[in-house]
Amino acid sequence: MRAIPLTVTAVTAVAAALALTACNGSGSSSSGKNSSACEIGKVSVQVGSASVAPAAGDTGEVPVSITNQSAPCTLDGFAGVTLKAGGTSAAVGAQSGAKSVQLKLAKGDSATFSISYVRGKDGDKASLAATSLTVSLPGGDATESFPWKYGAVAGKGAAEKPNASVGAFQQAGD
Repeated sequence: MRAIPLTVTAVTAVAAALALTACNGSGSSSSGKNSSACEIGKVSVQVGSASVAPAAGDTGEVPVSITNQSAPCTLDGFAGVTLKAGGTSAAVGAQSGAKSVQLKLAKGDSATFSISYVRGKDGDKASLAATSLTVSLPGGDATESFPWKYGAVAGKGAAEKPNASVGAFQQAGD
């Protein structure tokens, strides 16, 4: 008869362990989506004064600032950036070797990241004559568009593969 209480105890322990792993840190059931991710619409996004690449082959930097306008949120990963020219859209990848850090932003806190690019030759088929950039935040689907006024972006063999990259988020301010 001793085998039954041990079996029940083992089953109870396994059930308790499974119940605990189904909860997030607040003790509520997790939906799988990061509900604390910063979202466009709840943060303000601004494209700052750029260090513009003056001539083809030069490198430029475009800073982007995010300020939380709502409840505390988290930036975890890299911003999504797409350059657009007419009907062509080109995704910009993360900087080679860059490591993302998780940043928690309270209401009023800010973070920045930069877009590095190589200026292309105007009219060159291998350059993207970008007219706008679209930004999305990790963990969300919403986007915000801004004018691109920094000239053509050199392509890596083709205009659809811009010679540009997105840097990691950095805490701004104090």
